[in-house]
Amino acid sequence: MTVEERERRAGELFRAGYNCCQAVAMTFADVIGLPESEIARLTSGFGGGMGRMREVCGTVSAMTMVAGAMIPANDVNDKAAKTANYALVQEMADEFREMNGSIICRELLGLTKPEGTPVPSDRTPEYYKKRPCGELCAIAAGITARKLENKQN
Repeated sequence: MTVEERERRAGELFRAGYNCCQAVAMTFADVIGLPESEIARLTSGFGGGMGRMREVCGTVSAMTMVAGAMIPANDVNDKAAKTANYALVQEMADEFREMNGSIICRELLGLTKPEGTPVPSDRTPEYYKKRPCGELCAIAAGITARKLENKQN
């Protein structure tokens, strides 16, 4: 899949009703090595900045998950792998922050504090008009896809 296709797919998945983390992570099912349905299940709690607490943006959480598939650090004694993985996560987060001003959900949404409720917003046409989340999904997918292309080349 091209960078543009992944960007488009992440936005489409968000507009289909998946949360921001699900939309980005599912776009990289081929890299993660799990079916989209399993990725949707595993990432379900990361939407809304982790359970709608408006902390780290779910798109950034998804980039972190994909980084784990791109540069695995699953051997507890492999300090070089951990370092490479953390470096990739920091690069992607820095790029996202540079493009959007923050990696924190409430700041990206212009909120002064979390809404204080775990109940997700209804996905109405007004919701999509006032939320940048679909575009943030596309941006995160693009950043991740470019890093993946660079790693493969």
